[in-house]
Amino acid sequence: MSETFILIPGRTSDQGCGISEGKFQEKYQREINSLQVAPGDMTKLGLVAGDRVRLTSESGQVEVSVVVAKAEELPQGMLFIAYGNISSQLMGGDTHGSGMPTSKGIDVELEVLRPSAN
Repeated sequence: MSETFILIPGRTSDQGCGISEGKFQEKYQREINSLQVAPGDMTKLGLVAGDRVRLTSESGQVEVSVVVAKAEELPQGMLFIAYGNISSQLMGGDTHGSGMPTSKGIDVELEVLRPSAN
């Protein structure tokens, strides 16, 4: 069973700090390979940090591990992921003349792959 969410890709401060250490270092890779999910949605879906989910958009499909977002930073029904190879696979290629694909407000279906044992 899947749930519909709105995905917001963007930059994080840890991603910015991590890039100075190198894109292939653990700090940077952790940021671009983690999906932030609101605490209420984590509970609703029976997820704990480290569980894996599949996201499907009109443009692609990816699998990613989840982390709990700060409640005041991410409302329920929205997901956040740092810009990187995973987020790029979910964006369409049309740049509408801007040189940057539309990357905000992407409708995605989230499917839990490995729910925690409660």
